[in-house]
Amino acid sequence: MEEEKKDKGFVIKDRRLFDESGAARVEEEMKPEDRKGPENPEDGAGASPAETDTPEVDIPEAETSPFPEINFASFIFSLSTTAMYHFGDFPDPATKKPQRNLPAAKQTIDILSILKTKTEGNLDEQEKQMLEGILYELRMRFIKEMTNK
Repeated sequence: MEEEKKDKGFVIKDRRLFDESGAARVEEEMKPEDRKGPENPEDGAGASPAETDTPEVDIPEAETSPFPEINFASFIFSLSTTAMYHFGDFPDPATKKPQRNLPAAKQTIDILSILKTKTEGNLDEQEKQMLEGILYELRMRFIKEMTNK
């Protein structure tokens, strides 16, 4: 699907990694000038391979990840912790001082409420009770914070 337009003095080259159908283009279909690398002066700008190569990075295994496993419960707990942060329960990492942001807390509560509505009928009993309990506690806390303004 390479188009060339020479009457205007420039060339348009298709360098996409995928074809029209969304399938990955195979290397044989790509012409050498379409491939990026130090052999192509347009892409490498004459740089040596040492300057254009990126170092290999070892990606740690899932078991060594500092983050807990992501599941519905941990996602809900993460959102509820975010709401508590906006209530001022935890200090800001930069300033080391707790800051209240009630509109952000309300938005997080609203997100949890949307999740409750959208997952209706798809949660097991424990997940449903957990979400309802967290929503109740956060809503009551929001009312309390609004009256103590």
